[in-house]
Amino acid sequence: MSSAQTPSSTSAEQPLTERGDNRSQRPSSAAFREFIAAGWVPRPDGLPERSPAAPYAARRRTAVGELFPGERLVVPAGTLVTRSNDTDYRFRPHSAFAHLTGLGTDQHPDAVLVLHPLPATEGAGATHEAVLYFRPRADRGSEEFYADSRYGELWVGARPSLAEVEAVTGLRCEHIDSLPDALGKDVGEGQVQLRVVPQSDATVEDQVRTVRRQTGTLAGAAETDARLAEALSELRLRKDEHEVEQLREAVAATELGFADLVRSLPRAVRHRRGERVLEGVFGARAREEGNATGYDTIVAAGNHANTLHWITNDGPVRPGQLVLVDAGVEVGSLYTADITRTIPVDGEFTAPQRRVYEAVLDAADAAFARAGEPGARFRDVHAAAMAVIADRLAGWGLLPGTAEESLSPDGQFHRRWMVHGTSHHLGLDVHDCAQARREMYLDAALEPGMVFTIEPGLYFREDDLAVPEELRGIGVRVEDDVLVTAEGVENLSAGLPRTPDEVEAWMADLRGARR
Repeated sequence: MSSAQTPSSTSAEQPLTERGDNRSQRPSSAAFREFIAAGWVPRPDGLPERSPAAPYAARRRTAVGELFPGERLVVPAGTLVTRSNDTDYRFRPHSAFAHLTGLGTDQHPDAVLVLHPLPATEGAGATHEAVLYFRPRADRGSEEFYADSRYGELWVGARPSLAEVEAVTGLRCEHIDSLPDALGKDVGEGQVQLRVVPQSDATVEDQVRTVRRQTGTLAGAAETDARLAEALSELRLRKDEHEVEQLREAVAATELGFADLVRSLPRAVRHRRGERVLEGVFGARAREEGNATGYDTIVAAGNHANTLHWITNDGPVRPGQLVLVDAGVEVGSLYTADITRTIPVDGEFTAPQRRVYEAVLDAADAAFARAGEPGARFRDVHAAAMAVIADRLAGWGLLPGTAEESLSPDGQFHRRWMVHGTSHHLGLDVHDCAQARREMYLDAALEPGMVFTIEPGLYFREDDLAVPEELRGIGVRVEDDVLVTAEGVENLSAGLPRTPDEVEAWMADLRGARR
């Protein structure tokens, strides 16, 4: 190696973790520190109003605390995730943290909610005191104020004070630096037990692991933590009034996004990546009206609709095709809608397209009817949809036997054209309550407050020789968001047209071509 290729001793001695700052020349003199700290308008007096979510979050904390009396429950918000080098993805707090604090959007990375056990008392009483640990804004005279790209006010804006977050949430707040000592207080054999939400924040989980190791309580930790995650997931199976209202807002914003998308179809047809045009239009509405999209939007034109999770969205949108759009706006509280509509690019369905669409819609209607019956279980919704799907496919001669034979456990031939389930719970996560036990989810009776999707589909790939040529390349899904009430079920997304005639009239109206 020539001398020109030899790394300098200075570079070799500098750790890799410090080299990201090599591009920066930040001032560090005492005179600069004094100068930048002075001459600012005083921060405003007063405290923000209490969040409307605060009383609901308090009830949720009480409910989970009653499940784990005498135990310390640790619920991290999570941390920033690296996208590339030193750039991060936009922060989104862990759903359990958002549910128990009422805090949404991209607030408070690295924050941790801890439910500290209170001494047992006779009779009714609080089981825990909830404390929120986070990093409040730094003084303007600190280096953090101007030099810290993760927390500094000149980089990411002014963070709230402890008092301000206490006012918003109703929680006692402490500096995050006090968390390690708080985690270890009174932990030990026969004393306080620690539980932490797994896979939420590696740094916090390491702190908990250290306490457990020091106190001899490491055995069985994985099972202990899994039970907390399970309980927090099951706590969300029935939505309260505030959650339902947030979901209504998410659905309303999503309906606006679908209308924007229909209006943009002519531009999408002209663009070489028309799917991405439609994705972008919906994404803009999601950012304008809410926090973001609740999941990666699916915009699948033509045969792309037969790839269930088509999120590449880079194909053309051609006249004569159907476009399957699966999209949802996530509002600031982080509750998300999840709606699918399949729309004809030209504004009118062809006869084969309408035939497939009506079969899917009939399946959805059957699922709605079953969900509204007294005593219905979650699994029954899927069964009702599948009975219709099997019946239609048998009538078209696509099954190797009868619909009844296909519906038997030994058959299931109809599932070739719909391999996914019909429903999933919906809320803070698009697939909400995913850690719930089977008996609390799939096998559970439907109860007021449950919110879930109904989304049957039929998918006939271009290369599927088992279907008639006229159906190949057609993929259809119709998905709505459903609230269980004391009277039955309510279609939260009924504002978006569902029948073929309604879809055609809606599109004509949006595109200024009333029929």
